[in-house]
Amino acid sequence: MALDLDIKQNIVSQFQRDENDTGSPEVQIAILSEQIKVLTEHLKTNHKDHSSRLGLLKMVGKRKRLLKYLRAKNYEKFTSIVSQLGIRAK
Repeated sequence: MALDLDIKQNIVSQFQRDENDTGSPEVQIAILSEQIKVLTEHLKTNHKDHSSRLGLLKMVGKRKRLLKYLRAKNYEKFTSIVSQLGIRAK
């Protein structure tokens, strides 16, 4: 379940730090959040797709680790990205 290139570029342009930034934690969290949203919708209709469910759990774990890292390094960015994406984070 890969994202379309247009959607991914839009997310990168919205959350990047400068014009060449594609791998900062903010961008990775935003891309993972969109992928999680798409995969969740897929699993609502295909509830027996266990390999996709495993991939979803891995994505959620990775996003959680990135949020934990961002919270420790830059709390202001952490709070802004959590509010922009509308995700729950401790």
